[in-house]
Amino acid sequence: MKKLVCVLALTGVFASVAAPDAAAWGRDGHRAIGAIADRLLKGSNAQKEIAQLLLPGESLASMANWADCVKGTFCGPQTPEMVEYVAGNPRHSEYHYTNVPFQLDHYHAHGVGTSDVDIVQTLEQCIAVLQGKTDPALNPHRFTKRQALILLAHFAGDIHQPLHVGSAFVSKDGKFVVPKDRAEIDETLVFDSRGGNNLLLDNERLSALSAGVIPAGEPVVVKEGVPAALTKPFHSYWDTTTVDYAFRRIKTRTPEQFADVAVASQPQLKKAQGDVSTWPVQWVEDGLVSAKLAYKDVVPGKLTPQTSKKGETYYTFALEVPQNYPVPSSEIAKTQLIKGGYNLAAMLQAIWP
Repeated sequence: MKKLVCVLALTGVFASVAAPDAAAWGRDGHRAIGAIADRLLKGSNAQKEIAQLLLPGESLASMANWADCVKGTFCGPQTPEMVEYVAGNPRHSEYHYTNVPFQLDHYHAHGVGTSDVDIVQTLEQCIAVLQGKTDPALNPHRFTKRQALILLAHFAGDIHQPLHVGSAFVSKDGKFVVPKDRAEIDETLVFDSRGGNNLLLDNERLSALSAGVIPAGEPVVVKEGVPAALTKPFHSYWDTTTVDYAFRRIKTRTPEQFADVAVASQPQLKKAQGDVSTWPVQWVEDGLVSAKLAYKDVVPGKLTPQTSKKGETYYTFALEVPQNYPVPSSEIAKTQLIKGGYNLAAMLQAIWP
């Protein structure tokens, strides 16, 4: 069976399979979210509190990628502060996401795809630290206030990337399913797509489109069994390509330009309600709405075994998406980036009114 994939060129560095916590929104998306919040917080008490925790010249925008940089993600040498943080947080890479089945509407702690260190639990911890709460049970990772602020600035971005909250689980016969419990995800009959990282788009064919080899509007076909090195994970498409297209949608090139246009547009966005400690769950459940849209009319194809650099076997699925997929996906990304910036600012104002 042939698989139809989106008609566009996918850019960026391809890996055989990315980690589940790949840099959501890439550097530009995170910086745009931080820049929106910086603009919205000007003159507020929250801005004064933030300035006490950041160093001269630092801002939410400039620090928005710190939590990815500590993983060695395109940021150069690690600073002593980063090294100390990583040493104290060996599970840091798990803080960036939760893998709730995208078909669900609600987040339940200890449910399928969640963990005790997922993005919801970690954001709740950051909030408690910044509020000055001293109960050790609320700060199991012993974040400092500065760390909590920097992490919150990043995770408020991650949590608005649809595939960082809503994940796909795939049956052996190539259907999206909702596992009834964790034991059912046995990598034999039900497979974890790892946040969409094991759902692969064929880059070779898609790149040919940009070079004019495939006329615009003609279907692009994924060849079954295509080597993983020639593909891009669906998760990475959302991290990078959708951000590029979201910027283009509003005729901007840089995160700062995107932030300026976003704030000037005065978007009407639904705000989280109640105690700020409950907002991470509200954000995830709003994100599940976007995740459903991200997976709309997307179909997994043939199961293919792959071999990792460590010699371990894992499984991927070729992916079929609608021909016009760049249109709705870029609109979702634009909305989620703007929402991320506004929600970050609102959370910090709720913490420091």
